[in-house]
Amino acid sequence: MLNKQDTSPLSPTRKPRLFYGYIVVMAAVVIQAITWGMYSAFGVFFMPLLIEFGWSRATISGAASLCEILIGLGAIVLGGLSDRFGPRTLMAACGLVIGLGYLLMWSQLNTVWQLYLFLGVMVGIGLSGTDVMLLSTTARWFVKKRGMMSGIVKIGTGVGMLAVPLVATGLISAYDWDGAYKIMGAVTIALVVLAAQFLRRDPSQMGQLPDGGEEASAGSVNSTEVGLSFREAIHTSQFWVICAAYLTIFFCAGTILVHIAPHAVDLGFSATLAGALISAIGGASIVGRLIMGIAGDRVGNKQALIICFVVLIAAVSLLLSTEELWTLYLFAACYGFAHGGFFALMSPTVAALFGTRSLGVILGIVIFSGTVGGTIGPVLAGYIFDVTDPHSYGIAFWILLSLAITGCISVMSLRSTSPERRTAD
Repeated sequence: MLNKQDTSPLSPTRKPRLFYGYIVVMAAVVIQAITWGMYSAFGVFFMPLLIEFGWSRATISGAASLCEILIGLGAIVLGGLSDRFGPRTLMAACGLVIGLGYLLMWSQLNTVWQLYLFLGVMVGIGLSGTDVMLLSTTARWFVKKRGMMSGIVKIGTGVGMLAVPLVATGLISAYDWDGAYKIMGAVTIALVVLAAQFLRRDPSQMGQLPDGGEEASAGSVNSTEVGLSFREAIHTSQFWVICAAYLTIFFCAGTILVHIAPHAVDLGFSATLAGALISAIGGASIVGRLIMGIAGDRVGNKQALIICFVVLIAAVSLLLSTEELWTLYLFAACYGFAHGGFFALMSPTVAALFGTRSLGVILGIVIFSGTVGGTIGPVLAGYIFDVTDPHSYGIAFWILLSLAITGCISVMSLRSTSPERRTAD
């Protein structure tokens, strides 16, 4: 049974030696690195699955698309539950489900429906809690440094994207794709469940205030959380604008992360170099997450998002014409920077627009909207490749460019709802 509070608060008369928010951030970094690093490595497994089972690219991509939509649907539910109960037990359960999905990929995968169940459903449900719970929790612990700390949390994703595809490539070489999934599943369960034990919903549960201010008494969360309710938020134009913007972002992200490695192989490069391309995106995203997270604090989230869109547009334009290895890595650097910035800014942008009162469920809806794009993108790109003659991702990449431009225009129309002027009922 979920406990209403993750832990008893500290005595309000005892000054803590360390602001617990930093521990929450470090635990979140570990969870992000493991869970999203594993997921980003799917592109490395794409060709081995294609060779092993002979399924079409659209079929294999469909599992990633199913995973995406369930990430979005689950984020709505888990965001609301995290608002109410806190993230510790929920995040541990998510880590267990993700790890079991990968372990079943090792021991049971023989048919398409099993691929969709283990990778699409189980991993999707488990991943659905990561961003919405970890980022909304971070936003409650920090106000002045919200963008920077959210960026640091998402640096974990970048580290995972940098390291895990390279590790997965080595594991596949040594143990084949199924043995690699076995190891990845066991590691996921062990590390995510352990790191989740350090999470706390908000500063009041540790007798503290956001940003390490003077200590607060238990149950004071309602005095420190302000903003719009869920019902108020969905009646604003800003809510639907940010949902539309992140739909375009996830569409591009899902398509690129699933298909960039197969695209590199199609151009004649080795599987090792193709896997390294995903790692390069992860490495560049670390820089983007930190720089754009800080930029959001200093120049505003809207301006920072526009910068990310401009870089994304440049990256996709480059992808349309590149066939050489160095230009592929230049694309990876540009795209990775934008990718990191987008995901570092997501929670701070939503918190700035609507406050933290119902942040988990509102952020969950935004993530769901994004995953609609992330669901359509990979399978559409795979289908386009399968039906074009000669086989090519060209049309798919033109769609990405069009959506990037559309997303940029939508963000330009954002205006503040001034949630800080509203107080909880």
